[in-house]
Amino acid sequence: MKKTVFTGAGVAIVTPMHEDGTVNYDVFSQLLEDQIASGTDAIIACGTTGESATLSHQEHVEVLDFAIRRVNKRVPVIAGTGSNDTAYALELSLEAQKAGADALLMVTPYYNKTSQMGLIRHFTYVADRVNLPIILYNVPSRTGCNIKPETFLELSKHPNIVAVKEASGDISAVAEIAALCGDDLQLYSGNDDQILPVLALGGKGVISVLSNVLPRETHEICELFFRGDVEGSRCMMLKYLDLIHALFSDVNPIPVKEAMNLMGMQVGPCRLPLVEMSESGKKNLVEVLKKYSLV
Repeated sequence: MKKTVFTGAGVAIVTPMHEDGTVNYDVFSQLLEDQIASGTDAIIACGTTGESATLSHQEHVEVLDFAIRRVNKRVPVIAGTGSNDTAYALELSLEAQKAGADALLMVTPYYNKTSQMGLIRHFTYVADRVNLPIILYNVPSRTGCNIKPETFLELSKHPNIVAVKEASGDISAVAEIAALCGDDLQLYSGNDDQILPVLALGGKGVISVLSNVLPRETHEICELFFRGDVEGSRCMMLKYLDLIHALFSDVNPIPVKEAMNLMGMQVGPCRLPLVEMSESGKKNLVEVLKKYSLV
């Protein structure tokens, strides 16, 4: 069985910005400390929620390096290093490895996309050249590129490809992946509203947007399940379903950054082309946050 990168709730952490769009490292430092203090099981930096698409190469490497040094092995730091350019994905992955990341999160190629054979060759190319465990990231709603269960089976044969963040939303596909790959490819939910179903299929946890605002509670959803209290886990996930939906009421990470700002975390704006929520969207978000006594 391959080594597990983490068990429980890993936060897909936002990248806080100043009003001028530069990275706010003072706030980032506080977010990291608060996450660890609240029981988060892993930090995932420079993922979709971290606005990796609009970070320059230098910023991407600096944000990863900062997170790795600040966390200092207290929990695993997983570096988002995916790209639609295989050579650049390797370059970022080697930079993350050099900085001391514990694992890599690699999204499927986007825009240019590729075939299933292309996916195998893309991920294998990087996996052959790094010494870190790789978590694949399947999110076809954003990339237009879906990894089929049979392709996961082939990729799971590589010793460095250890897990997948499954955000296709297709629980039947997740079940098929679990059946085909077994312990050779561990599962993390990529959707906060599917934490329990993925855990029930043998998943190791979640890579979570919700954890940005409720780190302790998201950890507890997983912890209750692993302790055998499936009903307690189910009730908690359903309790926060309205909040989960509100955090995806606009393009991620627009709503979660708005929520965090309303909660006083001062994470700043998103970078263009992402813009602030509409007034009606913000009003609805505030009402949901009030429901959970978060504002």
